[in-house]
Amino acid sequence: MSVVLIEKASENPSKNPSEQLSQNLIEQNLNAWIKASWDDFIQIADNPDYTKFKFYYYNGEARVEPMSTGSDHSGDHALVIMAIGIYFAVKGLAINSKDNCSYRKVGSKEVQPDISYYYVGDRANLIPWGTGVVDIDIYPEPDLAIEIANSSWADDVGKKRLMYEDLGVKEYWVINVKNAEILAFAITDVEGVRGGSILVWR
Repeated sequence: MSVVLIEKASENPSKNPSEQLSQNLIEQNLNAWIKASWDDFIQIADNPDYTKFKFYYYNGEARVEPMSTGSDHSGDHALVIMAIGIYFAVKGLAINSKDNCSYRKVGSKEVQPDISYYYVGDRANLIPWGTGVVDIDIYPEPDLAIEIANSSWADDVGKKRLMYEDLGVKEYWVINVKNAEILAFAITDVEGVRGGSILVWR
């Protein structure tokens, strides 16, 4: 009788960097900025298992937020989209609205605002049907990006504001649900110098 020795595979194989980052971001550090390489970030952001999360990347750091599917947040979305739609309809202007659309500048940035719009000139029709993640190296950045803040207010008016400004978005709104106010940033670029103005609606 011969005896065959079978080596048992390790039950806890070493995780590769993207798996470690996935565990770090999604299981341990939701709603926090974590240092990450672009390549590792993309493997997570493009993973179909994580479609219920929002992804951001800026200055070598990644952030993951759960995509809210609750009644209150979805109601806020619907109200904002309806109000803006009515405004542009009254003005007779064409718009192209995006809900939770991802915008990517390969190698350096990714944003996923709650709501975004193209409305300046013919930009409303520049993104063709069938486009997935919008590549900012091919298509323009949106004219307006909106974040609906519930628990993320500090980050929305802080690092995310700088991120959208750096991306070239012309207007950035943060809607404070708890205080029922809108903080609107208008980004200007005069002779290569960026600045902005702030308007608060209550």
